[in-house]
Amino acid sequence: MTVQYRGEAPGSGVGKRRSRAPRTSVAERLDAGEITHEEALDSAREALLRILTAAQKSRHELEQSLARKGYPESVVTPLLERFDEVGLVDDAAYAGTIVRTRHGERGLARRAISAELRRRGIDEETAVEALDQIDADDERAAGARLAEKLIARTRGRERDVRIRRAVSSLARKGYAPGLAFELVRDALAADGEETDDLPFAD
Repeated sequence: MTVQYRGEAPGSGVGKRRSRAPRTSVAERLDAGEITHEEALDSAREALLRILTAAQKSRHELEQSLARKGYPESVVTPLLERFDEVGLVDDAAYAGTIVRTRHGERGLARRAISAELRRRGIDEETAVEALDQIDADDERAAGARLAEKLIARTRGRERDVRIRRAVSSLARKGYAPGLAFELVRDALAADGEETDDLPFAD
């Protein structure tokens, strides 16, 4: 059955859907000789600069992004090495920024930040060095501030509900269960809630 679109005269062909030719990747165009290696490099360089102008990325994230855009490894690797040499790609600085912002602005614990660094392709040595910015005291202080905010939001609710919600929220932010419970218990006490019957974390 032929579909006739509004405003189309029968048999005119106007309004018929046109099939699009499949897009050819940069790698395929390069193999076919349609573009030179230098042209592919220039195109990838522009793509990288657009990505980095929008947001800082790890080398791994940039590799993935360019691969999705169809750039071959023979173009991506030397280009990223050059960007690394001139400081436009710096995983150590990027990891340090993530640690500072996630801990300082969101109160995330080391464990949660470590998981994010892995997802972003930061190698273990670089991640460990970046995470050294946070010590146990820093983590506890950030967790205590979070616990106070979480407890303040649940005033008027049953104590068990307040504890469960606050501990769960801290756990999602990477705090160990024992520490999370201890911080919530302290926040409850500071908020005037009875806590003498609550156990102490091991």
